[in-house]
Amino acid sequence: MKNRLPILFLMLPIVLATSCQEKKKTGKRPNARPNVLFIIADDMNGYGLNKQSPLVKSPYLDKFCDESINFINAACNTPVCNPSRASFFSGLAPHTTGAYVNGSDGWNRSDILWDIASLPEHFRNQGYYSWGRGKLFHNVIRETKEFRMWNNYPVFKGGFGPFPEKEYWDGSNRFKSIKPWEGPDSDFPDVVNADSAIEFLQKEHQQPFFMVYGLWRPHSPYTAPKRFFELYNEEDFDLPKGYKEDDLDDVPYLGQMLVDSLNGYRNKEKDFESVWKRFLYAYAANYSFADWNMGRVIAALDKSPYADNTIVVLISDNGFHNGEKLRWGKSTLWEQSDYVPFLIRTPDKNKAVSKATVSLLDIYPTLVDYCGIEKPTHDLDGNSIVPLIEDPQLKWDRPSFTSYGIEYSSVRNERYRYLRYPDGSEELYDHETDPNEWNNIVDNPEMAPIKEELSKHIPKEWAASLGGRLEVKHD
Repeated sequence: MKNRLPILFLMLPIVLATSCQEKKKTGKRPNARPNVLFIIADDMNGYGLNKQSPLVKSPYLDKFCDESINFINAACNTPVCNPSRASFFSGLAPHTTGAYVNGSDGWNRSDILWDIASLPEHFRNQGYYSWGRGKLFHNVIRETKEFRMWNNYPVFKGGFGPFPEKEYWDGSNRFKSIKPWEGPDSDFPDVVNADSAIEFLQKEHQQPFFMVYGLWRPHSPYTAPKRFFELYNEEDFDLPKGYKEDDLDDVPYLGQMLVDSLNGYRNKEKDFESVWKRFLYAYAANYSFADWNMGRVIAALDKSPYADNTIVVLISDNGFHNGEKLRWGKSTLWEQSDYVPFLIRTPDKNKAVSKATVSLLDIYPTLVDYCGIEKPTHDLDGNSIVPLIEDPQLKWDRPSFTSYGIEYSSVRNERYRYLRYPDGSEELYDHETDPNEWNNIVDNPEMAPIKEELSKHIPKEWAASLGGRLEVKHD
């Protein structure tokens, strides 16, 4: 025995080191039921997070990224606010519910969405304290449904404002307005809601919590506290690197029909480039403003007793074009509109990058799986990505899928994006050689197998569209 003791002590550091490495690789789940902090930005693209724009400053996202898994090929399931939020809060794809576009008002028009337990409702039913503030579902939800979701009902939300005086508007459009705000920070609902989230995290809670903080920024109007505009020099901004004057020449007609916002500026502005540059400057200021608010809430969590038992999910509801594909806005099936920031931080705060093509539909099943609660009674359209949390380099063979109306389809794997429109017209892009999606190679005969494989992931059945906005009648 005496002769064996030194060997055991020599082996002990090796065993401990191996154990630590294993923990770092797998991101093991906490023993107790973890809390959830879910943060949702609005219209945030990869300009700051993935450094797609060298000028945009996002120091709080940078810090958070250093502690999280960054899913760099994540996608929304429809590239506009209302139906995107309906999909990830329900776990159901637009082609299942019929909520395809803004104005669909899915939670009030859809029998499916009315009957199922939304993500916060399900966690509440499982014994969690469900807390929400800010921009959550985009549209107003009937009180009886919302009451079932939140312990802190009625939920304070806020709105897109503050809006500047009319002389700052672009014509009659107050959303296309730019003004460094010199009023108090409390004029912004994002600030008020972040303060409330911080206050919640400073309190003692006897049950696990499911917490959702929704921001209205960087969505327009491009008002933000003046100090965030002062981070930038407007003259430093140029046309985005993804801009190409003849970009739409090889795009089918129905794809071109989704692009209209910048063409309007080009037709009515002699110096349209200066308009775009000013918008980029204002978008950057609002991006940094959102970054600051998210960072404050995460910092409050890290100072709280809940830091070691909380999973944090940070996303945007959709991406955003800032001139790429001649588009200012979202509502397309291309990368810039469909990509969304998607970060998951587990309590061990291990940094990783995953190239897996995950989607926002995967949030519901992932949180249910990670937190060890019962599955909901309805079938979820997404996949649990807990295996990717445990091993971010795991091979993932499920492409993401984005739609924007019946038979408007976009399928993305790690290398290719394939689009198909209702009239059968198509696009295909190779992201390895063409990250800006400038060259439609769908007619290349060598690409036929790629197109055939990706097309298998387009739904064969599509729910009827819920159509336009329905006036909400409160129960």
